[in-house]
Amino acid sequence: MPDKQKTITSAMVYPEYQCRTHLNIYDSPMCDRLATQAAAGRHLRVISHASAALGVCLCEDDYPGWLKSSDIAAIDVASSTYHAKSFTELEIKALLPQVVAFTQAAMQQPNYYLWGGTLGPNYDCSGLMQAAFAAVGVWLPRDAYQQEGFTQPIAVADLQLGDLVFFGNADQATHVGLYLGDGCYIHSSGETMGRNGIGIDRLSELGDVVSRSYYLELRGAGRVVKSYEPQRRKERKGLDEE
Repeated sequence: MPDKQKTITSAMVYPEYQCRTHLNIYDSPMCDRLATQAAAGRHLRVISHASAALGVCLCEDDYPGWLKSSDIAAIDVASSTYHAKSFTELEIKALLPQVVAFTQAAMQQPNYYLWGGTLGPNYDCSGLMQAAFAAVGVWLPRDAYQQEGFTQPIAVADLQLGDLVFFGNADQATHVGLYLGDGCYIHSSGETMGRNGIGIDRLSELGDVVSRSYYLELRGAGRVVKSYEPQRRKERKGLDEE
């Protein structure tokens, strides 16, 4: 689609595009390592271009990455710009059983841990959290450390159904799970110290080896009390004046 590529990479008159199909988004112009995934219908902005890829920013969570030039044909100019839906804390609380149900249904499908996975059946830890909340219209930032900074901090002793539990080191969160109640949480964990997919573990030093390993890295917990509002907007200065 050379004409579409010329429009995107030169004029860039339209600030937003929309994915017609599910797309992979990569972490460099080489497009050899998955960063995240964009479901059909998501909005994105083109922010730069290279010989074989476009630098893009996904509108719902402000997440940057690279789209293969061969996938340009799978995006269309958006008919309208993305506007985040607002939720009250009470509205989100009422949706949490559906969020939990999403993760449990995902666990029932054959799956493995996929770095960058947000579409299923294969997810990374924060991708599963983002997908579960997005399924009810609530957006979270993409990565575990971003989700930790976005949520309302709570004490582990105050955990309730649907809260997020964060793990990592002294510097930042590197892993996240969804609290189910009764000291249990559901998460997608990797091969090295996890289950290579979605499973349920206990917040306890008395659990099995996987539960104990993560418990030793427990950082804290957070409550989702709002939906993410995009911070970045494409500058249109000069475009509308032509």
